[in-house]
Amino acid sequence: MALLPKNLSSTWTRIVSCIAIVYTLFICLLCFSPQWGLADGVTTPNIIYWGRLRLLLVPFNSLVSAGQLTSLKEIIWVFGQNLSNVFLLYPLGLCLVFLRKEWRSVKSSLLYGFLISLGIETGQILVDLLYDANRVFEIDDLWTNSLGVLLAYLTYRLLTGSRKTD
Repeated sequence: MALLPKNLSSTWTRIVSCIAIVYTLFICLLCFSPQWGLADGVTTPNIIYWGRLRLLLVPFNSLVSAGQLTSLKEIIWVFGQNLSNVFLLYPLGLCLVFLRKEWRSVKSSLLYGFLISLGIETGQILVDLLYDANRVFEIDDLWTNSLGVLLAYLTYRLLTGSRKTD
């Protein structure tokens, strides 16, 4: 039984579009503003420092490097980063899957989630080159953000009673 229709009315389309725009601005503020002091006292293993750029290119770094985390604060920070990245793009993905039919498949949601995440991560490198925002390009963010958009698509399917791609 469907809780919501697959396609929104024009009024709801405008509302969801506004929510998507506001949330996109929130993501930009969150991801591209300087990150000072948020992780004081936390050392994330395997970060590569290249000038003022910070890169974390080890896949599944949280799991691979869990033994190197020395405090509860580090464990919460590192695993919390992964969890928050899963849900970073979830609201935007949910809006877009309702607004755009081409987002309504597993393949599309993963692809679009990956591309948005790649744009964010690349943008963070550019921001650090421009004004040293203390951001980190993390390879794991690509899959955790993509997973968030996939979860949004699966939520859409659950809410609309969809059994297959539209």
